[in-house]
Amino acid sequence: MTAGLTLRAEGRMPALDGATGWLNSEPLTPEALRGRVVVVDFWTYTCINWLRTLPYVRAWADGYRDSGLVVLGVHTPEFSFEHDIGNVRQAVESMGITYPVALDSDYAIWQAFANHYWPALYFVDATGRIRHHVFGEGDYDRSERVIRELLAEAGADLTEQPLVAVAADGVEAAADWDDLATGETYLGSDRGTGFASPEPRADQRHEYTVPSRLPLDHWALSGNWTTGSEAVVLDEAGGRIAFRFHARDLNLVMGPVTRGASASFRVHLDGRPPGAAHGADVDEQGDGVVADQRLYQLIRQPLPIADRQFEIEFSAPGMQAEVFTFG
Repeated sequence: MTAGLTLRAEGRMPALDGATGWLNSEPLTPEALRGRVVVVDFWTYTCINWLRTLPYVRAWADGYRDSGLVVLGVHTPEFSFEHDIGNVRQAVESMGITYPVALDSDYAIWQAFANHYWPALYFVDATGRIRHHVFGEGDYDRSERVIRELLAEAGADLTEQPLVAVAADGVEAAADWDDLATGETYLGSDRGTGFASPEPRADQRHEYTVPSRLPLDHWALSGNWTTGSEAVVLDEAGGRIAFRFHARDLNLVMGPVTRGASASFRVHLDGRPPGAAHGADVDEQGDGVVADQRLYQLIRQPLPIADRQFEIEFSAPGMQAEVFTFG
């Protein structure tokens, strides 16, 4: 076993019968998994914090599968569109997730684990006992040491097996924590903060303007929009969202209201095309297309990082935006 780890029992792995569906697997039970070490990964596919853990979880699933490890993803949706199995299936395929995924659209497995976080990892030994957990990003070295210790307890010989190698890039790359000063910002009325347009938000079509100067960590709308509980929805082509932020990366969860619709968009940074600061989902001129409900990486700045004003303009109505995240 790995020296220096003390792993106590935290209870038994709960039942999985609350799953509303399964991807990459027939339905699994704790009893069927007995004899295997299990890492239960709670996730929702637009969560930036989970996306940055994914390369490690994928590497563990691939690297230790033959030694007795099962990674079990539990997809518990945050937004309404994440209940759509087609959206989740598309995310699973595009992100290279080959391990079993339980769909937890009713939050039954989430509640059975008394979980409160995305991401959350629970490490289950071969007898079905939870022996360790991690909430949020990081602690990857210790997590892998826990996996190796639980596998060794179950009889696996890992003496000749090296630690996994992880090369994370794109949206999965670690955040620039030293320069990350702006926090996750929701746009819908239920949790929205930092709204700076002078007009009051309305749950019906309303025209908004961007103030001449946005305070740091605030956002504003321009054009005709409707504010819903989860998102702002564009009612007329040419609408814009502006945000003044301080971070290397700016991401936006957005997509068409109607499946199959799409729109082009253009991004500006301090009133100019982003150039070398463009994200993975736009080009140097700031042009991109929104066609799916997902997280879009729009800005990745080179150093040095400073306060910047971001704007995105949409070519067609029927687009909605849920949350800005940063890295």
